[in-house]
Amino acid sequence: MSWLLATLAYLLGSLSFAILLSRLTGNPDPRMSGSGNAGATNMLRLAGKKLAVLTLFGDVCKGLLPVLIADLAGLSLQQQAWIGVCAVLGHLFPLYFRFRGGKGVATAAGMLLGIYPPAALLAIAAWLLTFYLTRTSSLAALIATPMTLPLLAWQEPAALLPMSVLTLLIVWRHRGNLRDLFAGRERHF
Repeated sequence: MSWLLATLAYLLGSLSFAILLSRLTGNPDPRMSGSGNAGATNMLRLAGKKLAVLTLFGDVCKGLLPVLIADLAGLSLQQQAWIGVCAVLGHLFPLYFRFRGGKGVATAAGMLLGIYPPAALLAIAAWLLTFYLTRTSSLAALIATPMTLPLLAWQEPAALLPMSVLTLLIVWRHRGNLRDLFAGRERHF
């Protein structure tokens, strides 16, 4: 059951709402414009608030839904977390879009919401505070994601290894942003 759900999570994660919404509305492919990222932040730059919110909602749901299904199927918390990681992997490397996806932050937030809501709320609060202070989405993601690890280690240690792997993937996907941050060239809102 867990392998089947992991596969379905990856396939669901591969649905890129940024790309699909761009195609439906005649906007440019977000991977070819703006920051080149298929996510809500780039959609805000390219297509406005409405499509950015729809992208964010879709990306969060595709991280949340597989975890909720795994929970209903009676899988352990660690199995649920690994299934959530598969959904994020689908977002990062979407089968339907030549394996060129987003950075996984919203999908990871959805996964966390299903695994342990207080960790998701901590990540959201850290993201919002960092973004408010710096107006830099990538820095907000790079701060918010690792902040969940101590809380998970304390409250839900079964989810710590999958979330640690996910954190490393998100940091790796932001490696260009890290270079730009250190060089003072990162985009701000």
